[in-house]
Amino acid sequence: MKLRSVLTALALVLGALFAPGVGVLASAGEAHAVTKISHATATSMFRSSGITWSSSGGCSNRNVATCTSFDQLNLATAQGAQTLKSASGCALNITGGTETGHASGTYSHWNGYKLDFAKATCLTSYVKNTFAYIGVRGDGAPQWKSGAGNVYADEGNHWDVTFYNCGGC
Repeated sequence: MKLRSVLTALALVLGALFAPGVGVLASAGEAHAVTKISHATATSMFRSSGITWSSSGGCSNRNVATCTSFDQLNLATAQGAQTLKSASGCALNITGGTETGHASGTYSHWNGYKLDFAKATCLTSYVKNTFAYIGVRGDGAPQWKSGAGNVYADEGNHWDVTFYNCGGC
């Protein structure tokens, strides 16, 4: 394993242990109060980190499934994407946010916990070589879990990422 990968994994684990409201006493099943952000705030954060986003519909309306919206995104989710970008060094393109059309649930896209990222060799290698494989999800998607507890599901043409926290931001 490369030294960078080891250091990144260690930083993510330590960040998760010492992040306020997260850590060893909190599990992925416990919901915590979250800070919601606007589409404009999220895009500003992503732009400052060099993260791009795209929409098959060329729009950002939360109520249209072909749009890519960040309205009501959790601040920790946006920060988690920034952490992923800086830790991996990979180009990231977000293809799904808080818009309608995704599966429902507490830790869903609509509730601000998930982002979809376009498949890219760099990102796929980083996830598979840095995080722990945890088996397949109910729908058959293979999953990896970061040291911070965030879950990366390979949905074939994109990565579906559940950010329970910011990943050590």
